[in-house]
Amino acid sequence: MVKQDLIERSPVRNFEKSLGGGVKAGEIGVIVSKKGLGKTSILVQLGIDKLLQGSAVVHVSFNQQTAYVMTWYEDIFNELAKKKNLDKAADVKAELISKRIVLNFNQDSVKTAQVIKTIKALADGGTKPEAVIIDGFDFSKAVPDSMQQMKAFAREMGISIWYSANAEPSEKGFPKDLLPFKNDLDVVLHLDSKSDCIQIVALKEHDRTEYVTDLKLDVKTLLIADK
Repeated sequence: MVKQDLIERSPVRNFEKSLGGGVKAGEIGVIVSKKGLGKTSILVQLGIDKLLQGSAVVHVSFNQQTAYVMTWYEDIFNELAKKKNLDKAADVKAELISKRIVLNFNQDSVKTAQVIKTIKALADGGTKPEAVIIDGFDFSKAVPDSMQQMKAFAREMGISIWYSANAEPSEKGFPKDLLPFKNDLDVVLHLDSKSDCIQIVALKEHDRTEYVTDLKLDVKTLLIADK
């Protein structure tokens, strides 16, 4: 399989279709679950999909060292390349890595405004991302207007932004720590662990409220399952 086929046949196409087009330019999505269910895996798969299409991606990690994040990209790319029998995989990987920037911050000392400033500086320097991934964000520590800032930034720059957070839905169906920011979030997904898979539930998808999607993660590889 050549790179273009990998893009066209990627499970990310079904992911986007199932979520009303996914998170588009100017929008924010969040993936929530308990630890270890596959949030980072999904974010990395979304990042790799953008990179395959020739776009730059900035991956911001608040809970993992840079080397660990790079290992995620390495492992998931290798798994995808093997599964799809990708031609010239080493060349494709080198091309991807050249367009990926990984940043590591401590949320106690680096606020949203500083993250935005850093990404704008990268764009001014010639590396404008099409997507920003923010992994391990603690919404309970977020300042009240942080998502308004990020939404304005996403719209101004024409980029899509995905967050992950360790959080679970409350009895009313939406994670308590995310409630203050609900109006600025376009898509919120919850990973629900089942015996044979990890089910992706949409807690919010643009104008739609909670529903179970047809999207699943493979429990062994944590890849988005093919239909």
